[in-house]
Amino acid sequence: MRDNSAHFRDIFLHDIPMMDVRAPVEFTKGAFPGVINLPLMNDVERQKVGTSYKQDGQQAAIELGHKLVSGELKQARIEAWAAFAHEHPEGFLYCFRGGLRSQITQQWLKTEAGIQYPRIIGGYKAMRNFLIGVTEQAVAECDFVLIGGLTGTGKTEVLQQLDNALDLEGLANHRGSSFGKHATPQPGQIDFENQLSIDILKKRAKHLHQFVIEDEGRIVGSRAVPLELYRTMQAAPLVWLEDSFEGRVERILKDYVIDLCAEFIEVQGVETGFAGYAERLKQSLSSIVRRLGGERYQRLSAIMDSALEEQERSGDVDQHRAWISAMLSEYYDPMYVHQRDSKNARIEFAGDQAAVVEYLRHRTAR
Repeated sequence: MRDNSAHFRDIFLHDIPMMDVRAPVEFTKGAFPGVINLPLMNDVERQKVGTSYKQDGQQAAIELGHKLVSGELKQARIEAWAAFAHEHPEGFLYCFRGGLRSQITQQWLKTEAGIQYPRIIGGYKAMRNFLIGVTEQAVAECDFVLIGGLTGTGKTEVLQQLDNALDLEGLANHRGSSFGKHATPQPGQIDFENQLSIDILKKRAKHLHQFVIEDEGRIVGSRAVPLELYRTMQAAPLVWLEDSFEGRVERILKDYVIDLCAEFIEVQGVETGFAGYAERLKQSLSSIVRRLGGERYQRLSAIMDSALEEQERSGDVDQHRAWISAMLSEYYDPMYVHQRDSKNARIEFAGDQAAVVEYLRHRTAR
């Protein structure tokens, strides 16, 4: 049998398949990309065993666990583990701390299915702590530069052209603004942090020690940027991306209207997708009603409603430009101009997309 492993760096760098035998409730709270949850016990069984452990001790809890997971139920779970092991002979299994549940899973696989399958030493907790350390180490050792710019200048497009970019919005599955929700939900907070750490780990393995990040607030949608990284971002130098007003309107039209509508239709189907997309746009606008003010909100809401009706009727999206233009000129631009003024001393370069990409590709760490 391959040895049990604590080589977390290699496991994450090479996307080694892993089988998580924790209960679903634990898996939902936090997991790693691509990992499959094949629990030894479901949530109810785990709760009963945990209660037994507290009241009667470890041995009684173990005996109860064997009683709860037995017969056909036990066989079905072993078959699922065996199928994973056959499909991923290079993989590993783990539980929370790499202890009893992992060992029982290993034992049952060996005795019932004839499969010797290695586990992760230290389990989920050890891997999670390792990834936290990856981000903290990068903050301490690496150089960071931010991309700022008015709404719609295409900051994400710049990131996508750079090998050393950390796309926080992409990892958080959110565009960062009040209109930033996608058709699919955001990852959990811990999942977001784990994905960010793995991205950093892989980039540092390529000997990158300078990272480009979009100038974000602490919260991306409903996910928080790790505090140590956010503090570093607050003092990092800034590159300012510029584009024409018309170019920004067209980019927002594509991202928040055309592409978002297509996302909803892909996820929910043609019949309900458009309705879901339209409702999302309306909710996004209503979420900032206090900041817009009642009169302006009513005016923009009426323009949006008319644009959505025309889009549904004919597929024409031209009318959306009216509320987008108003949102930029009346709401987003004044706010961002104020922010730029407060960060002016940190701006080391400004230009259009081509110039900014060129500058960042050749920028040396400071």
